[in-house]
Amino acid sequence: MLIDRQPLFLAALGSLLSPPPVRARIQFAYDTEAGLGMAQTGDLHLVFCEVRAGPIPAVEVAARLAERAPKVPLILLGEPDDEQLMASALNTCVAGMFTKDASLDEFLAGVKAVLSGHRAVGSNLMGRVIARLDQNSSPHRRTASQLSVTELDILTMIGEAKSIPAIAASRGISHKTVRNHLANIYRKLDLRSRTEAMLVAARMGLTSG
Repeated sequence: MLIDRQPLFLAALGSLLSPPPVRARIQFAYDTEAGLGMAQTGDLHLVFCEVRAGPIPAVEVAARLAERAPKVPLILLGEPDDEQLMASALNTCVAGMFTKDASLDEFLAGVKAVLSGHRAVGSNLMGRVIARLDQNSSPHRRTASQLSVTELDILTMIGEAKSIPAIAASRGISHKTVRNHLANIYRKLDLRSRTEAMLVAARMGLTSG
């Protein structure tokens, strides 16, 4: 489902998502209230929502969709000057966020990542979000020296969007052990979400992106 106030953008986005490789069957809504109403009766796999859509805030739409069984992920879309507003949604249950000027390849890769259960943040939002993390960090926090070799390896794989099962298989350990390492990483680096961990991994230079 696409929720946006601009009919031309809805049509353009629909034309991108309908053909291969996505092959999506698209539903359109011009506001979030109508979109949620349609979601109650439709079989949805993914929702795209303009960050300024109303009358129900987009992050609240994401929260309501997350309460469904199965959960329906939501990707926020915004204009380039909406970067700060979108970055403020980092610690919500929003599954992804992109500005409308993101490259087609990056956008489609992000859609694929979200459908695979990961979170995706557009590269043009990365700098702003990482800067916000830095502003909230003391000079001694979020440094690689705080982590063990194993924790650094796992943080690197998190930065590469690897799942817990994939990390466990790679290292020959249980899912529980991976989660224990992640808990230690979050505690040492004062992180609150997997997305923050991915961004910190990029800032530390642990990933190639």
